[in-house]
Amino acid sequence: MKKLWRSFPLVLILSVFIFGGGGENPQVIIQTELGDITVEIYEKAAPITASNFLRYVDEDRFQDSCFYRVVRMDNQPDDKIKIEVIQGGLAFTSRDKMLPPIKHETTKNTGILHKDGAISMGRLGPGTATSEFFICVGDQPELDFGGRRNPDGQGFPAFGRVLKGMDVVRKIHLQPAEEQMLVFRVKISNIVRVR
Repeated sequence: MKKLWRSFPLVLILSVFIFGGGGENPQVIIQTELGDITVEIYEKAAPITASNFLRYVDEDRFQDSCFYRVVRMDNQPDDKIKIEVIQGGLAFTSRDKMLPPIKHETTKNTGILHKDGAISMGRLGPGTATSEFFICVGDQPELDFGGRRNPDGQGFPAFGRVLKGMDVVRKIHLQPAEEQMLVFRVKISNIVRVR
């Protein structure tokens, strides 16, 4: 029994190393005028997408950007496959800060699914993601690989999840919108790395 207890710390350390626990993932805070959203970035599981997002963060490219789009059940009448997300980035503020598009990482390859609070990159075709990102409100399996929201079936590249601030996400989600565009964009003062 003593031998078993002596090996316990080693087993614990190995589990943390193998499964990525222990709080080693980078974290960022999305600072908005409606409150802060803390996000964990899965750099090991989605290295291309996570590195791209963190480059925007580390170079202060998201400074004075905004959330500008909310997709809710009531504002997508013509879509057969409905989703619920909030979307932000540089498209309506600082397009000149955009970096080149990145290679597409599917949820089939990363294992990061579009569950409630997942953060993912917006895109048109595969390999077109740049600076636009969205946060899921509720589980959104149609955004995963094989999902039907995008006709190509490749899904969207999720790369992290909200740890704290889903109340802020939901507050943004409920802001007045004309079709899917917010009447008043929600300012993002910056996105900063905290770990």
